[in-house]
Formats: sequence, C-alpha cells, structure tokens
Amino acid sequence: MAARVWRSSFRDRLCKGLASRVANGPCRYSSTSTASGAGAGAGAGVGAAAKAKIPPSGKKGRLLTGSMIGLAIAGGAYVSTVDEGTFCGWLFKATRLVNPFFALLDPEFAHNLGVSAAARGWVPREKRPDPAILGLEVWGRKFSNPIGLAAGFDKNAEAVEGLLGLGFGFVEVGSVTPIPQEGNPKPRIFRLRNEGAIINRCGFNSEGIVVVAKRLGAQHGKRKMEETSSSSSLPKDGTKQGGKAGPGILGVNIGKNKTSEDAAADYVQGVHTLSQYADYLVINISSPNTPGLRKLQGRKQLKDLVKKVQAARDEMQWAEEGPPPLLVKIAPDLTKQDLEDIAAVALALRLDGLIISNTTVSRPDPVSRNPLAQEAGGLSGKPLFDMSTNVLKEMYMLTRGRIPLIGCGGVSSGEDAYNKIRAGATLVQLYTAFAYGGPALIPQMKAELAECLEKDGFASVQEAIGADCR
Repeated sequence: MAARVWRSSFRDRLCKGLASRVANGPCRYSSTSTASGAGAGAGAGVGAAAKAKIPPSGKKGRLLTGSMIGLAIAGGAYVSTVDEGTFCGWLFKATRLVNPFFALLDPEFAHNLGVSAAARGWVPREKRPDPAILGLEVWGRKFSNPIGLAAGFDKNAEAVEGLLGLGFGFVEVGSVTPIPQEGNPKPRIFRLRNEGAIINRCGFNSEGIVVVAKRLGAQHGKRKMEETSSSSSLPKDGTKQGGKAGPGILGVNIGKNKTSEDAAADYVQGVHTLSQYADYLVINISSPNTPGLRKLQGRKQLKDLVKKVQAARDEMQWAEEGPPPLLVKIAPDLTKQDLEDIAAVALALRLDGLIISNTTVSRPDPVSRNPLAQEAGGLSGKPLFDMSTNVLKEMYMLTRGRIPLIGCGGVSSGEDAYNKIRAGATLVQLYTAFAYGGPALIPQMKAELAECLEKDGFASVQEAIGADCR
C-alpha cells in the first residue's frame, strides 16, 4: 500500500513539474540577469527586464529538453505500473550501493549508524511472502523462515520493528545486562574483510534492562493493539503467526554485569524484567569478553544456574501461551567432555534449546596470518563456520535431536544455512555476513535455501533437520 501511494504521489508531482516546465520553457540566464536576480531588493520591473533579455533556446536545447521530458514520462509511467513485489525487490538490491560507504567508516560507528537507520525505518520492508517450503513451527510458534539475526547487532532493542520488517524469521536482541555498562575500551571492533570475519571485544556494552524493558514494552503494546483491532483469529491448530513484537519472532539475550559477583542473580533479574516481552529467552554464558563468564558452562555451574533461572521464569504469572522458552548460548571452544556435560544438563532439566555457537578465541586459518589476529576478542564470520558446525553436529547427536538447536557462526549464504540445518539446526542465525552484505543478503539467502531444499527433495525445513546425522 505504501509503495502504491508513493508511486501515485511521484507520478502526480512529475506531471505537475512537466506541465510547468512545458509552459515556461527552458531558461538560460545571462550573467547580468543572474546578478540582478540575486539582489534582495529586485522589483517586478527588474524581473520583467531580465526576462526580456533571455535568448530563445536553440534547436539542440529543445531536442535535449524534449528527450528528457520523454524519458521522465516513460520512467514515471513504468514505475506507476510496477507491482509491489518487484518494487520491493528493487529497494533491497539498491541497499548494495550503500555498502561501500559503510566500509569506509569506523566499524563501531558504522554499526551504530546501521542500527539507527533500522530504528528510523530507513531500511526496506519485505512485502513479499516467504517461500512456503521455509515455514516451520518451533515452541508452538510459526516461523515464516528459519533465518534469524543473532544477538549483538541490536544490543538495546532500538530497531526491533525495522529489523523484523527486513524479512528475518526472528530477531534476537541483547545481550542485556541488569545495570548499564560501557563495555571494554575502544577501539573494540576490527574488520578482517578479506577473510569475511570480525574480531570484537565489546564486553556486553548495554543500556541496561530498565531502558530495554521500556522499549520492548512499547513495542509489545503496539503489537497488542494491532491484534485487538484485527479481525483475524488464531489458526485451527492453535499456533500463532508472528510474535510479541511483530510479524517475526523476538528473542531476548540476557547477560551479566562485569563486576557482578552473583551471576545467577543477574540472570534472574533479567528474566523477571524482560521475559514478558520475549518469544524466547537466552542465557548468554559464552562471550569471551567478560572475565569468568565461560566458567558457567561447567556441568555443576550450568545446572545450578539453569535451575534458578527456570524457577524465576516459572514463578511468574503467564497467560495461556505459557512462559517463553529458555535457551543457553554456548561457545565453540569446548572439549568433547564439556559438550557431553552440557547435553546431559540440557536433557535432564528439559532445556528448551541451545544456540551453537558464540564467537571463538581461536584464530583458524586464514585469519592466523592477518596482523589483526593478534587483537584480543571473539572471532566471528566465515572462518568460524566449520568449527561451529562441527560442534552443532556433535550436540545434535548427544541430545538425540530432542532439543531444538540454533546454528550460528559463519553463515553467509543460503547454502551455509542449509548445511547448518542438515547438521542438526532447527533455526539459523547470522550477524557478521549481515554487517558486510546488508539487507540485500536476506532475500538472497532465503531463495538459496529454498532452492537447496527443493534440489535434494525435501518438502520442508523440518524434513532436512539433522539429515547428515542419520
């Protein structure tokens, strides 16, 4: 609808401009007339005299003007007849023109600029339906596609509506800490463009749960009003399209403060404050940039932490849909014994899911040869793909496919997403590839994923989950 209104408005303005142009004719001012027009006290008489001095346009000028008018009319007429889907596709492709500009900026400044653009609606909005083959149901929610945006991009829930509007199946915000904190000193984000990677040591820079809760509360209220005013009802199978913040599903990733001595209390506080706005919750215990955080992945520590967080969530009052699912995000730098311990805890406590994985502290080739490899922090992007996918596959087999897994790490194409799904992922997340490729990457990945599924004879994403582990 918005696109049609824009096209209609553009066509009206074009016609009026052309009518005025044809009526007045082309104007070529002499230096004398320009100087006269620049005077603040120039009167009607001076203006008339100046107008009389304008020489008639030549034959070439008339031909050029006529050609431009013809092209403008033809272009305007074509735009007015283009369907909304095609116009939407143009907008996504056009965002590629901005990528070189972002590449010239400081990485963190470019990141903040991207978030601000999405928050203000300066990004395209997906109007085209996703391929039916990409739809699936997880935790009683229907995802229009399994491709999501990982935590770390929109840390403070500033751009939820804009990001969901880009066509992601789900968006995860955070990590959010109880108390606002600046994070580690800058510079703390480093591009390794040739390797398609990023090293960051942000350290949970967050505006805190109070600020984030206000933003999510406003978004949640808006969604509720839309549902109330809508005449549509739930499908017969009881599942609900979209989530608490819009057409896609919203995840909230919770972290702990750097100086906190009681990690469990921080996560519990996050659950009490933010869980009512989340379609799913994530306990982030795997960032390499907060001292001591990864120790919480140990069997005993993880078991105690998950029990406390689950209790905090379950003691709250929930409507018919119940509490949000609880997931844990783990690191790729784990031993086989670590993975076995995490799988045992996840099964014993009936954890709702695992995200595999966070960034790595290792520097696999070809990153090891880059001078920036010496920078401290977590590595994300293409070099992480194999490592994180191996961990994903191992965890799928350890949990016997009984727990939904979100594959994250190095995903930059529809084929990458497909390989994650075959390795055991129910859903897939990306971040670094989105930072490099921009909005145009999303529809491209969805088309590629649908093509991969169809090529191998799968009727749905669900059928392909864990195909390489059977």
